[in-house]
Amino acid sequence: MNPARFASPAGTVLRAALILALLLGWSIAAGPDARAGEARAGAVVVRGGNTLYSASGARCTVGFNARSGSTLYALVSGWCVGSVGSTWYADSTLTTAVGVTAGMSFPGNDYAVIRYTNTTVSYPGEISLGGGGVQDITAAASPAVGQQICHVGRTSGYRCGTVQAVNVTVNYGGGVVSGLFRSNLCSEPGDMGGPAFSGGTALGIIVGGSGNCASGGVTYYQPVVEILAVYGLSIY
Repeated sequence: MNPARFASPAGTVLRAALILALLLGWSIAAGPDARAGEARAGAVVVRGGNTLYSASGARCTVGFNARSGSTLYALVSGWCVGSVGSTWYADSTLTTAVGVTAGMSFPGNDYAVIRYTNTTVSYPGEISLGGGGVQDITAAASPAVGQQICHVGRTSGYRCGTVQAVNVTVNYGGGVVSGLFRSNLCSEPGDMGGPAFSGGTALGIIVGGSGNCASGGVTYYQPVVEILAVYGLSIY
């Protein structure tokens, strides 16, 4: 496979450079809450769609919050976090630490999990839609072609469309990622890691795309059910 391109199993080929543009500058935010899914008044709150920051200068978007027993996690892009063990903060001044990278997979896959360690922060099981709106997420499922899908990007905002293809393979140039799915939604640089969902059901996290929201484009996602299965997590 040409490392300068990425393609779906059906043979649709797109330029990896367009996807890589979406891999730059994405944000992630999360904070630990002893009461999963319940935000305390006055507390720092980390939802899906928020941004987390590391001392290395990385900014990653939280796709969804998940749990294993009483331990809470953020689902994020593996490309974004870089390495296991990094500490993440809820603010760009790095004053409120929220957790550490507990696992990641890239290339091959594009996902990571951040384990929340700060119990003074609230981590509700919902996502921010922008403008103060939130969507409660209570389940996860595999996407199906033709299914309605919405996503929230840090740059492009809240958009809805349909799933176009599943089991897509993308060549990032620096590594091949398989098992993705694609929608007809546009994305912009900075959207990486954003949540994709259908109603209250989590479907995936944004990992790349082609085109833009002025001329049109498509977006690629890492399926959420795979991440949950690998780490033994559940949406709450």
